[in-house]
Amino acid sequence: MRKRQIRRLDRKSRTSARYLQNKNRFLQGDEIISTASNTPAKDINPENIQVIIPPAPPQNKPSQEEQQREQRRRRSRRKKAKWGVNNFAVDPVAGKSRFHDFDLPVPLMHGIADLDFKYCTPIQEKALPHVLAGKDLIGRASTGTGKSAVFLIGIFTRLLRERNPERRNGQPRALIIAPTRELVIQIAKDARAIGKYLHLRVGEAYGGTDYERQRRNLSEKPVDILVATPGRLLDFSRQRVVQLGRAGIMVIDEADRMLDMGFIPDVRSIIYKTPPKEKRQTMLFSATFTDEVKRLAAQWSINPVTIETEAEQVAVETVKKIVYMVTRSEKYLVLYNIITGEEHERIIVFANMKRDVNRLYDRLRRDGINCTMLSGDVPQNKRTTRLENFRSGRVQILIATDVAGRGIHIDGISHVINYTLPYEPEDYVHRIGRTGRAGAEGISISFADEESSFYLPEIEEYIEEPLPCVQPDKSLLRPLPPRPQQGSGKKRKK
Repeated sequence: MRKRQIRRLDRKSRTSARYLQNKNRFLQGDEIISTASNTPAKDINPENIQVIIPPAPPQNKPSQEEQQREQRRRRSRRKKAKWGVNNFAVDPVAGKSRFHDFDLPVPLMHGIADLDFKYCTPIQEKALPHVLAGKDLIGRASTGTGKSAVFLIGIFTRLLRERNPERRNGQPRALIIAPTRELVIQIAKDARAIGKYLHLRVGEAYGGTDYERQRRNLSEKPVDILVATPGRLLDFSRQRVVQLGRAGIMVIDEADRMLDMGFIPDVRSIIYKTPPKEKRQTMLFSATFTDEVKRLAAQWSINPVTIETEAEQVAVETVKKIVYMVTRSEKYLVLYNIITGEEHERIIVFANMKRDVNRLYDRLRRDGINCTMLSGDVPQNKRTTRLENFRSGRVQILIATDVAGRGIHIDGISHVINYTLPYEPEDYVHRIGRTGRAGAEGISISFADEESSFYLPEIEEYIEEPLPCVQPDKSLLRPLPPRPQQGSGKKRKK
């Protein structure tokens, strides 16, 4: 066996030596010497040797498309120029504050520039200096006023200024509490947009769906900012998925809605798990300053700065308000003709009760109107999908209750229709605040029937503006077209 292996290796070495000898003899650079086969080397006449030099390959000129592709590849390989604040030029305007006027980190300004945020809103102009200084703050501002940017910019700036921060799984350094799932999703989306160029991670925790996925995202990776609803956050905290002992910044958004929905006991339990108020910056935002809200703010903060804006009234003034005096049987007829006869982008139709939303949704669908609906009975995964369809324009009509509609932050809503007037005047302002955002014009249409008309005086007193009732135009009282007959052959219900 051993001799056989030696013979095999010897044969390989002789073959390799013969190959190298022939190669060195007949190959000289790019020249190839061709000789007759089976001719001994000593009998070869040098005069008969033919030297063959292979022709150079043809040089094909690259096409214009290939040249452009190569240029794009070269550009992509080049190091991109470093972004600077000078790349985002905003001219100073008297009476307005720019984000340039604050000492914000350059990567944060890059995200603000991508969103084209040039000038501060009233709440941003008044609150940002105090928030950036690390002071506790109470802000009176409704949704759509830019208050989310106030606490997000403040949080990002403070976290970026920390030296050698220690990031741990499931231990956020900043906590934002919001009352609804939709608002949590919206705040987290805004945070990722503003912090696009920051190496800070935003986590979410809300009920109704994705329990296991949320648990893994919080427990298996470091989290810098956590946005959560009180119930799901308290659940994760009790299971030690989330530990709040390092949350040095806490934001409570829409505190008045927290009170209305009965979340204050849960919020109080959450606050006790965070650092003491002496070692924590606390920011509380509310659309209204009730005595209860002020009492809670005093318990949870130290010498807070109070910022009040008239943003709610401004939101009302940017909306054209129409009140139609109709009977209960005429409301649907007017609604249908508004949807099918008037120019619009997106329309939100509000109703007080979930059963009214469901009935209205079913009836519009039967009459051929492509619409969607949101209420407390809709599972979270469907709520997210329906909101995204409405945001993208695939569906232009949304029917919703107040609780579901409170967290809707979508541009391009041209009409808000109060199919039933709200019980509380504050909800009227919140509803019509879905349109006329960022200075755009909007239209609010309300139906004052035999029952809803009794809510008008309180609404007029709250907004300090009369709401005269008018009769709908004849075009809005046109009979409904025949409904497409289905297999059952049933006729339209009157």
